[in-house]
Amino acid sequence: MASKTALVTGGIGGIGSATCQQLAKDGMQVYALHLPAEAAQAEQWCEQIRQQGLVVNIVAADVSSDASCVTMAADLREQGVSPDVLVNCAGITRDKTLKNLPPELWEAVINTNLSSIYHVTRQFSATMANRGWGRIISISSVNGQRGMFGQTNYCAAKAGIHGFTMALAQELAAKGVTVNSISPGYIDTAMTQAIPEVIRNQITASIPIGRMGKPQDIASTISFLCSEGASYITGANIPVNGGYFMSF
Repeated sequence: MASKTALVTGGIGGIGSATCQQLAKDGMQVYALHLPAEAAQAEQWCEQIRQQGLVVNIVAADVSSDASCVTMAADLREQGVSPDVLVNCAGITRDKTLKNLPPELWEAVINTNLSSIYHVTRQFSATMANRGWGRIISISSVNGQRGMFGQTNYCAAKAGIHGFTMALAQELAAKGVTVNSISPGYIDTAMTQAIPEVIRNQITASIPIGRMGKPQDIASTISFLCSEGASYITGANIPVNGGYFMSF
């Protein structure tokens, strides 16, 4: 994988950070994408990664803005950077029941979690196809499969990710580019740490494996999907949820 380049959106978050580190260990040149407002945080994160003996580059863009993503992609091209692997990992929650959900919170989640997949992927998919090799992996969610009270915005966005994945997989399959999604269950990150402890305990008790997932559980799955061993997998949604939700 020494010749491959990866771009990971939400790259300094819980799952994104583990993914960047795993792909760097796999020998890729990795770029972690973060919000422009997170520049100082990203620099600090980057230094922590360097102290582990890994090199990860950082790049800024607002994935909810198409214009920002166009600029970001142009900047990378000027540097001679053209990702072979794209991991769409950026995501937020803004939970409220539908009757209490104002338009701005609906739009914030849809734009960051779903529209971002369009904004970023379209910058690089054609180049991957022309090159004859590529991996596009988007992070969905178990709640996009089963639904969750108070998450109409989040569940709609996460379910939409797989619809996008299946359609694009058909467009790119003959070009050597695989397109897949991963639906994590409850992963031990800052997002789930914000859940009240009593509810976290109830969630953990409902997971057959008996624990929340670790970011590395997702990063390892991404690493596999990037490998040549996964070259016949496309248009798939991979559940990584400890048995929390099982289906065909």
